[in-house]
Amino acid sequence: MDLGLSGHTALITGGASGIGLASANAFCQEGCSLILWDNSPLVKEVAEELAKVYGIDVKYNVVDIVDFHSVQAATEAFFCSGHRLEHLVHCAAIGSAKFGFPFTNLAPGDWSRTLEVNILGMVNVAHAITPHMIQTKNGSMIFLASVAGQMGSQTDPPYSASKAANINFAQCMAKDLAIHGIRVNTVCPGMVKTPLNRSVWKSWYDQTPESDRIEYEEWADKKIRAVVPLGRWQTAEDVASMIVFLSSQRAQNVTGQAINVDGGFVMHW
Repeated sequence: MDLGLSGHTALITGGASGIGLASANAFCQEGCSLILWDNSPLVKEVAEELAKVYGIDVKYNVVDIVDFHSVQAATEAFFCSGHRLEHLVHCAAIGSAKFGFPFTNLAPGDWSRTLEVNILGMVNVAHAITPHMIQTKNGSMIFLASVAGQMGSQTDPPYSASKAANINFAQCMAKDLAIHGIRVNTVCPGMVKTPLNRSVWKSWYDQTPESDRIEYEEWADKKIRAVVPLGRWQTAEDVASMIVFLSSQRAQNVTGQAINVDGGFVMHW
């Protein structure tokens, strides 16, 4: 399906790995130029490889989304060069690297960094990009949230709370920006094999009695069978496909929504 994105430009935060990188590939396949932001210097290698494989323009910046001046500087450098931006995809996020069940396994101090990156990082990116999109009266924004933000996951309470905040703020933005022709949605992955998912297992493993410990693959497969009706992992590519679709005019009447890519994990009725 041609989604009509050829010639557009997409900015992807967290674009050097995981769902951000899968999204970068998906946009490239649609003929989009890219700007990749990541706090890892590996973003340079990723950008160069994508440009080589797809023959398109891929710019990059090492950006700390918690530092608003860093975000602003990267934003201004791009727009001052005369470029347009049609799509924002915000994937940059972290987990607390702590394991709940119950939340009192964490201390209040364990929350700060996750909330700072996942909530204020989103706020910083939104504040930097929005004025430029308003000028063009067009565009789409996709923020990566999680099913954990919809159901109060006990696994990582700071992460879960931050993802709920992402969904809520995206809805605020969708209402504010609709008058400017800008659509804002969140995409909520379910069970995806990412470094973040593995870190949840590692936190569980470290605090579990040795006799009850199981390796990651067994732990993950048991969890999938228990909570996902389709009984299979979601992939980064599954999530990226939804992100690209929602960014296209095929979804021109979709805004303010939290779309789950979760194999049926969360069903609302």
